Amino acid sequence: MARFSMAKKVRQVIKIDEELCTGCGLCVPACAEGAIQIIDGKARLVSERYCDGLGACLGECPVGAISFEERESEEFDETAVEAHLESIGRKPSAKPEPHKSESHQQMSGSGCPSARTMDFRSSISNEDAGIRLKSELGQWPVKLYLVNPSAPYFQDADLLIAADCTPFAYASLHPDFLKGRAVVIGCPKFDDNDIYLTKLTQIISQNNIKSITVLHMEVPCCFGMAVLAEKATAAAGKNIPIQTKIVTLRGEVE
Repeated sequence: MARFSMAKKVRQVIKIDEELCTGCGLCVPACAEGAIQIIDGKARLVSERYCDGLGACLGECPVGAISFEERESEEFDETAVEAHLESIGRKPSAKPEPHKSESHQQMSGSGCPSARTMDFRSSISNEDAGIRLKSELGQWPVKLYLVNPSAPYFQDADLLIAADCTPFAYASLHPDFLKGRAVVIGCPKFDDNDIYLTKLTQIISQNNIKSITVLHMEVPCCFGMAVLAEKATAAAGKNIPIQTKIVTLRGEVE
């Protein structure tokens, strides 16, 4: 009898570094699809069919053992996920709530918060529409991929490492966070975190960075920015204070 085989395509699927993984289990409840389980003391991907590739588990790993890679894999199967969740005693509608902000509590539907559709237009005020803030940007480029680690603006700088969605969510980013700082931006969910780590390590090791501020969104996959900052500082052998600030989906800072 012919054996049925699942169709495969190239897509994003999680990759777990077993050497880094401590088996803490924080990633298990963070995956709403139940794709990760602790087996023999390590976090493991149970099935590619259960991984939606949206990255809710990324920000929960304290040692940065979880990343994403593009590879040929089985397609995400919601029906299989529902059956799997039922088999392990989890409700399909159960979603992780790593932060209890108002916007998290108001989310509805399924899937990763970073990809969930929400409409805030009815609550936007036009009272200050005539006020225009001046730009505090003191350099170019700003993308972490593009900056030169030996650029003069990094020397003796206070460094802002920002997730690239933050300027759109937080209206006062320029005066509150960007003023007087060198800045690099990126997305830990869709970009190559190994390249990010290498570039950040070079910036920190080659310059006298006085302080580091990490600004990222409250969605779980965005927490990788803070992990990268800590790993880069350690790799550079520097003792630099790191302050992390979280921007909610409604534009508030936690």
